[in-house]
This record gives sequence, structure tokens and C-alpha cells, in this order.
Amino acid sequence: MSAAHAADVVQEQAAPGFNWSGVYVGFGVGAGANVHKISGDILPGVSLNGIGGEGIFGQATVGYDYMVSQRFLLGGLIDTHVGTLKTSLDVGALGGLSADVKETYGFDVGVRAGYLLTPSTLGYVLGGYAWQKYKLDTNAGFGMDWDQGGYFVGAGVETAINSNWTLKGEYRYTRFSTKDDLLSQFGAPDGTLNLDTSRHTFEVALSYRFNANDGGAASFETPSYNWTGFYVGGGFGAGASVHSIDSDPLGVNFNGLGGEGVFGEGSIGYDQDMGSWVAGILVDARYSGMTSKLEVPGGQINLDTDYGFDVLGRIGMKVNESTLAYALGGYSWQHFDLNASDPIGDILDWGSSGFSVGAGLETAVSDKMTVGIEYRYSQFAKKDFSSDLGAPVDDFLTSTPSFHTVRIDAKYKFN
Repeated sequence: MSAAHAADVVQEQAAPGFNWSGVYVGFGVGAGANVHKISGDILPGVSLNGIGGEGIFGQATVGYDYMVSQRFLLGGLIDTHVGTLKTSLDVGALGGLSADVKETYGFDVGVRAGYLLTPSTLGYVLGGYAWQKYKLDTNAGFGMDWDQGGYFVGAGVETAINSNWTLKGEYRYTRFSTKDDLLSQFGAPDGTLNLDTSRHTFEVALSYRFNANDGGAASFETPSYNWTGFYVGGGFGAGASVHSIDSDPLGVNFNGLGGEGVFGEGSIGYDQDMGSWVAGILVDARYSGMTSKLEVPGGQINLDTDYGFDVLGRIGMKVNESTLAYALGGYSWQHFDLNASDPIGDILDWGSSGFSVGAGLETAVSDKMTVGIEYRYSQFAKKDFSSDLGAPVDDFLTSTPSFHTVRIDAKYKFN
């Protein structure tokens, strides 16, 4: 009788949990930036990577996941999105001309593969087909629209917050195929002007899973983790930069000059566990390959975003036993380098202070280790190039940079 009673207790304890297999619907919001590379027969041997845009978007998703083992998941998804990612140009010297290129709506169809870090938290990668509609608007009676297809890849963390709902943070890199017939509607032959577009986005979404509490939950142990203590961390990320180029005397605002790339980052910090909440501070340093590139016959000119650091505070809420959803913000500093091919070399370099804000999901994978995904928006102070150019007035040419970056990192806590 005791053995039978013990078996009943084990079954009762194992039955509650979260079942990841099944159909779900999701709704989310996100932010990011894109970079357009232009080239073509109109200027042989010349290309600019890139023309940058930034903005926000909303997205709806329908998907299905299936647990192929206790910890591995495979799934498929379809989503649609509308947004405001755009590049804008205003030229007062040309009678108030304004124009913008905007991403309007699109969809993605993809698959994903995931691994349960804990019974309630999933780390995953995904990829598939992407389609996007673009529109050019001007105040000069001229406009056009076009669409581009391509692929996307990405990664994310998704965690259960109750019996049916999950919260996820997800990064996607999207690359569209070359649009070489952009001017065909005006009688120009294919290849006159080529457009290559890439996009970096981060989304926070809630998903409802229809049979998440129907049994079949994972039964392995959730790590016991106390968030209080010092930690060191390291990771890698990717993102895009957008420089707002302005000239007050000419009445020009161009938002913007875009760049993209990857980076590595190291951090040290301290967190204090306060029950349902966690507060902390961190310092990190990074080296980045984000760059804008102008190629011309015989060489190229680069605007590199190379190294920088941040001093940030964060506040988080425990969404389940082992996972923290948090927001962060604070001071950021970044170094920039404008350089050209030999024999010119370095042209100009400068540092700029600013701020960063962001959000992330972090989950414990042992009593000492966590992994997570995090998005940051960074805005830096304006750089005035007037004296460098010998201009007679201030603000003749300025640049104000902003970043959209996502990082995946791991942290080791000492105590």
C-alpha cells in the first residue's frame, strides 16, 4: 500500500507542467533597422552599403511545435507584420523636397528547432522564407512601390509565464535577393540600378498555446538559482547602425547612412535578488565590425563602429522559477573611425557619449550559469564636422548615430 501510494504521489507531481507540443498563436511588437546597398550600371564600379532606415513593427504569428524528445522541439510558423522602418530625406534648399523609403507590410514562413533549457524555457534557432513590400513616397508628385523576397535566420528564448501563455524575445536577420529591375517601369534595362537589402530586428511577443496544460510536460529537474551575486559574462551579437546626416545651413536632413555587422562583448556585474524582483548593475566592453562602406574604382571608404563600453542598471521580474524578464538602461560610449584604402588610410576618428535602453530574457541552466538574449537601442551625441571640413559656420555637416543591436550571452555567477 505504501509503494502504491508513493507511485500516486510521483504521478501527481509529474503531471503538472508545460506541454510545448501543439498549435499556438502569437502577437508581438519589435524594433530594428535595415541597410540598403545600391549599385548598378548607372555608376560602374561604385556601390554604397548602405542606406539605413529604422523603426518599429507589429507582428502576428500562427505556429505548431512538436516535442521529438524530452528536450528537443521542431516546429513551423507563419507570421505577418506591418511597420514603420524607413529611410527619410528632407532638403530645404530644393524647395522643401522630402522623400522616404518605407517597409509597409510583409510575411515570413519558416521552421524552428529548439532545446529546453529548463522544463519551462526554450532556446531555439529558426529560418525560412521572407517577403516584404516597400514604398517610395515624395512630396514632388513622384512615388513607386516594389516587393522583395529572401530568407531569414534567427534565434530566441521563449518561456512559460502561466499554464497557456509564453513570452519570447527573438532576433532575426533577413537578407533579400537583389532587385535589379527597380527602374524597369521607367523603361530602364535591368541592372541599371540594383538594390540589395538586409534587416536586423528584435521582437517581444506573447503566445497562447491551446493544449499546453494537457499533459506531456518535460520531467527533468529545473535548476535551483539565486540571482544575488557577482558575475562575469561574454557573448556575441549583431545589429545595424543609422547615422542621421544633417546640414543646418542647407536645410538637409538624411536619416540615414546605415551600417551593419557583428560584435563580441564581455561584461561584469552584480545582481540582488529581492524575491519576485531582481535589480543589478553591469559594465561591459565590446569590439564591433559594424560598418558602412562606399566602394569606388580603385578603393573604398569605410565608416567603422569599432569599440565601446556601457555602464547600465537593470530591473527584472521572475516570470517562472528560473527565468528573468528585465529592462535596462544607462550610459554608453562608442568610438568611430572614418578611413579609406591605401594610400589615404585613416581620415578621422572620434568618440561619442550617449545612452542605451533595452530588454531581455535570461534563464538559469545550472546553479552558477545563465544564458539569455537581449536587445538594445543606443543613441549617441551629435558630431559636428564643420571645423574638420573648414566650413565657415557650425552645424554645416553633422552626424547623430543610433544602434539597434541584439546579443546572446552566457554568465557565470561566483556566489
